[in-house]
Amino acid sequence: MKKKLTKKEALDVLDILEKIYPQAKAQLNFSNEFELLIATILSAQCTDVRVNKVTDRLFTEFKTPKDYINLGEEKLAEIIKSCGIANNKSKNIVNACIMLEEKYGGKVPDSFDELIKLPGVGRKTANVVLSNAFNIPAIAVDTHVFRVSNRIGLANSSTVEGTEKDLMEIIPKEKWSKAHHLLIFHGRNTCKARNPSCNECPINSKCLYHRKNMLNFRK
Repeated sequence: MKKKLTKKEALDVLDILEKIYPQAKAQLNFSNEFELLIATILSAQCTDVRVNKVTDRLFTEFKTPKDYINLGEEKLAEIIKSCGIANNKSKNIVNACIMLEEKYGGKVPDSFDELIKLPGVGRKTANVVLSNAFNIPAIAVDTHVFRVSNRIGLANSSTVEGTEKDLMEIIPKEKWSKAHHLLIFHGRNTCKARNPSCNECPINSKCLYHRKNMLNFRK
């Protein structure tokens, strides 16, 4: 059995998902690239809903890298503690803000290579910021994107970086950012980690995971 869909099949999948999830977009609340950077760092191992509750207060009081530097790690950790691993996140945020001030004039860079130099910023966070704050085509691979794309057959990789590479190859560049949101929405609503709703899934006729399970069932 083949391990990946064709480019045409991939486009068909995205077309179907776009009809199912026309509202698919970033779920983190932000009004500028700096806020999105902070919110995305906070979102590690935390839900967007929880992050938005925390940033609703945070972004009202603290608006610039200098604000976070002056606040300090300990006080920031207290404010963001409900997001989990607060000490680590607050350390990364404050150190990222120091680097933003010292190296980038307090501005968030719009380059992947520069973004990943910031403490607490990996490939996913960098791509989220590029895509949603700067409208630069990018595919951020979070747990939903990783699971769904490898199940469907848009990717065939055991690593995040490999999955990102596969998606960039099979999906047209102008659809990268939208595909990221569509796959997240599908992962949250239908293609869940446990007990995916395959029988009700609108793309099950295309999905390699479903095809394989149907073949095994017939045996």
